[in-house]
Amino acid sequence: CNQLFQNSLKDLCMRTEKTLAVIFYTRKKRNNPQLLDVYVRITANGKRSEMSLKRDIHASLWDSKKGRVRGTLKEAIQLNSYLEQVQAELFNAYKQLHLEGKIITSEAIKKRYLGEDEGYKTLMELVDYHRETMHLSLKPGTMKNYGATEKYLKQFLKEKRKATDVLLHDLNYRFIVDFEHYIRTYKPKKIRKTCSNNGVMKHLERLMKITNLGVKMEWLDKDPFQNYQLKFEKTDRGYLTQREIDLISETYFTSPTYERVKDIFLFSCYTGLSYIDVRELKEDQLILGIDGNYWIHTKREKTNERVKIPLLPKAKEIIKKYKEHQINGYVLPVVSNQKTNQYLKEIVKACKIHKHVTFHTARHTFATTVTLSNGVPIETVSKLLGHTKLSTTQIYARVLQKKVGEDMQHLISHYESQSQQKVEGKQTETL
Repeated sequence: CNQLFQNSLKDLCMRTEKTLAVIFYTRKKRNNPQLLDVYVRITANGKRSEMSLKRDIHASLWDSKKGRVRGTLKEAIQLNSYLEQVQAELFNAYKQLHLEGKIITSEAIKKRYLGEDEGYKTLMELVDYHRETMHLSLKPGTMKNYGATEKYLKQFLKEKRKATDVLLHDLNYRFIVDFEHYIRTYKPKKIRKTCSNNGVMKHLERLMKITNLGVKMEWLDKDPFQNYQLKFEKTDRGYLTQREIDLISETYFTSPTYERVKDIFLFSCYTGLSYIDVRELKEDQLILGIDGNYWIHTKREKTNERVKIPLLPKAKEIIKKYKEHQINGYVLPVVSNQKTNQYLKEIVKACKIHKHVTFHTARHTFATTVTLSNGVPIETVSKLLGHTKLSTTQIYARVLQKKVGEDMQHLISHYESQSQQKVEGKQTETL
């Protein structure tokens, strides 16, 4: 077998020399006629491609017949050695293309040598391609998150690999593990929290989706995440109890901005709409239903899923309160997400609620306290939240201790009622 391989390799080399020619030549420099720029001409199957080697030599030292530098000076030896290396790499590029079954042209050999063909795509090229092609199908918030992952990748390559990019075929399990460790131990210049475990996993999940795109496009031979497993930790999603909702509702703020943020947060608690869906809610989306009640007809910004939500009385009151403040048909005067969460911290603190609350907490509160704990079936809650899968709703679902107590009390009352009926029945029989 070894002898057969050697023979086939020798045969390939002989055929290569017949179909591929590599010649070095020079051209006069425009700004200095005494110097010559060195070029290489690649001829494959009768067609040529040329490129500059970014080297120059004094005109008197160039041997045009041999295509090499004359003399034994250090400069001549170094340049001749470089030319030999270029020639060997061009022949190697030809062999690679041949073994891969690719169409062989002088231009293809040149691109393979320069690392510009698909066989030598880089990670940053793939990241750029993902950004350019996915920005129309992914939401701006999602693209922003991909941008954060891209920043981490660039910093990782710069600090740990001393490079600005990496070839796709160099991506492997070690690269992923090193990248994970880098994010976990990254110390930002600005004082902020470092990535949690789930934050790290989200960055790796985005990188995995990008490399999956590379595999599908055949830029990558194999999936570098093949032996890597994402490990998300189950988190307790924060929500407010009815008592805490009432505390916020009954607290009045003299600042109109704080009062407005409080009301919009409560509106989300009673509708389950996310920040972006509340912000984009318009008056023409409030439709009078056949039940005589107003319904919100909207499409979730995140999933494009259509949802219909009946307006609860407290949500109606908030809409009525800001009726005169509507601008361009938008139902509520919503400030930026960053400012909203900033004001919410102060609102929660003023209400003496010791919980980490963001605007999205309102959505969890709607799922848990407003609906599920009041006996609304999980299938209905799933529809109201605009989830495409019931399993997504089950993440929000929790049965509160209060609800367990109430349900068990109903069960106890039921058994007590049955026992009482039996006693009364026996007494009737005795009489």
